[in-house]
Amino acid sequence: MDHIEAKERIAVLSDEIRRHNHSYYVLSTPSISDFEFDMLLEELIRLEKEHPDLAEPDSPTQHVGGGITREFRQVQHKYPMLSLGNTYSEEDIRDFEERIHKTIGDEVEYVCELKFDGVAIGLTYRDGRLVQAVTRGDGIRGDDVTTNVKTIRSIPLKLHGSGFPDEFEIRGELILPHASFEKMNGQRLEDGDEPFANPRNAASGSLKMLDSAEVAKRNLDGFFYYLPGDNLPFKTHYECLLAAKSWGFKISEFAVRCKTSEEIFDYINTWDVARHDLSFDIDGVVIKVNDLRQQEMLGYTAKSPRWAISYKFRAEQVSTELLSVAFQVGRTGAITPVANLQPVQLAGTVVKRATLHNADVLASLDVRIGDTVFVEKGGEIIPKIIGVDFTRRSAESVPLSFINTCPECGAALVRTAGESAWYCPNENGCPPQIKGKLEHFISRRAMNIDSLGEGKIEILFDNGLVHNCADLYDLTYDRLIGLEKTYESTVDKKEKKISFREKTVTNILNGIESSKNVSFDRVLYALGIRFVGETVAKKLAAHFLSIEKLAQADLNELIEVEEIGEKIARSILAWFPDPRNIELLGRLSAGGIQFSMDESLLARDSDKFSGLIFVVSGVFENFSRDELKKTIEAHGGKNAGSISSKTSYVLAGENMGPEKRKKAEKLGIPIISEADFLEMVSQH
Repeated sequence: MDHIEAKERIAVLSDEIRRHNHSYYVLSTPSISDFEFDMLLEELIRLEKEHPDLAEPDSPTQHVGGGITREFRQVQHKYPMLSLGNTYSEEDIRDFEERIHKTIGDEVEYVCELKFDGVAIGLTYRDGRLVQAVTRGDGIRGDDVTTNVKTIRSIPLKLHGSGFPDEFEIRGELILPHASFEKMNGQRLEDGDEPFANPRNAASGSLKMLDSAEVAKRNLDGFFYYLPGDNLPFKTHYECLLAAKSWGFKISEFAVRCKTSEEIFDYINTWDVARHDLSFDIDGVVIKVNDLRQQEMLGYTAKSPRWAISYKFRAEQVSTELLSVAFQVGRTGAITPVANLQPVQLAGTVVKRATLHNADVLASLDVRIGDTVFVEKGGEIIPKIIGVDFTRRSAESVPLSFINTCPECGAALVRTAGESAWYCPNENGCPPQIKGKLEHFISRRAMNIDSLGEGKIEILFDNGLVHNCADLYDLTYDRLIGLEKTYESTVDKKEKKISFREKTVTNILNGIESSKNVSFDRVLYALGIRFVGETVAKKLAAHFLSIEKLAQADLNELIEVEEIGEKIARSILAWFPDPRNIELLGRLSAGGIQFSMDESLLARDSDKFSGLIFVVSGVFENFSRDELKKTIEAHGGKNAGSISSKTSYVLAGENMGPEKRKKAEKLGIPIISEADFLEMVSQH
């Protein structure tokens, strides 16, 4: 296909894919099968790779992601992104309506909308194309998350129809639907990660991921509800919503116009019950004056518009009987008390368990077996007990004591000063900890042995085939074939059966073999050393280049590494001398695991900053902080997170912290600007 033909085909494919995206993600009326859609998208991706100059910034392929954001740039909102006044009472709604009539005197029409429980976002379009997406931030400045927002398929990258302003902003809420939330948390549990507490937190965390391809996998969605600005070609807020819908935005079908407080209360009461039937979370209702001229007359306070208010639903509570308290052991050995309850209906689901968090919470609540307890589910995965009905407590009730030995292995529990959790110290002999470490080792961001997910680790452990991660590399076809077990899925809680047939065994062995190519930094993360997460593992691997050098490092050498504090350093120092860990590393090394990194992967542009330590602080005009830090490292310098007597320069942008500046001046450390730094780079 020549260039002209490719250009024509790309245009046809782009329009067709946009149409199908809108039908599927906005109108919920798919017009072709998933397979047919995927074929169209794959063809467009291939053509854009073959002809990169023809790829438009608003191409539907942007929904797939792939861009890496090093740091989220701060952007000032053109119009402040204010918050709404909140109320939980009908009386406040009536007072709001009375104030409206006192100010404008005219007949007033309102628009009632659902209050989405997500992350506020502002999108700017220029000539019908998405050019910027900014979070609320502090209401004055937010983070530029355009690359990530482009992966959300319900958001138009190029508008439909006509009649939209040359440049305008539209605001809304990014959410994670229940189905996407449950799928994502199920995967996090399989990977050995902590699940997100609720869809709002998950949406917020997804939006700030650095890899947009990973954001695309999260299946975020969004509803839009407000066009700020003075020169809109409409007279009412409701007209704005209808116009935005015609341009391709996802507008809630549940927005209605009301003229009386009774109509408003009918809407509130309807959705206080019906919210449990939605496929996404809402936490209230928003009431807005419809007429834009009246909105202008009412104006704003410093924090919120006077023409709108939100009514927030109270978190649903129920009371039920506490039957027993179980103590669970996590991957790190932390002990969590969990209440077993008389099953009760709460927020659309049957609740049988509730978290009691830790020993301090257990003591402060003073819950006892047989108590009638109040349970609340405010978006949490596991509901929580918030209190006890002491009027119904039996005179024979006995106070609960936190256990002092591990319920799984019997080891005496320990508690570190300053921490609320009790721990089982028997990390190499306690079954839940062993299995948790194995699940962490095989997880996607560690060794990525996905063929061992969905309960297979438990089968191997129960059959005595694995006790630590090195045992995985001793597995053979003959030892695996024929194993089977029935287990409860962590994703949907349904009973499933796994049988190790030929294909399963082959996939497991291939996955284990492939893991031998995983880079040193991910291997280091997979080992599960306490406090050594992904970022810390990357810093350590890049600094020491091999497991041998890391194992030989002393406290001072460790804390010289960027972002490595004394707590992390002491954890590393305690881990390596343990004879069991020495044996583990030896076996993994013999199994072919990557325990070193080629220095050529960290090749420098020069050594002009060799021996210099920089602290980068503030917001910069031309580069992100991460880009500046990479430039420092590329020329042999080191980055530090805090100022000390060893600091050579402080590279300061706008909004540098005053305490940092004061400390630098006190120590006599040169404070240089972005321009000064670029001149240093260009010298010699």
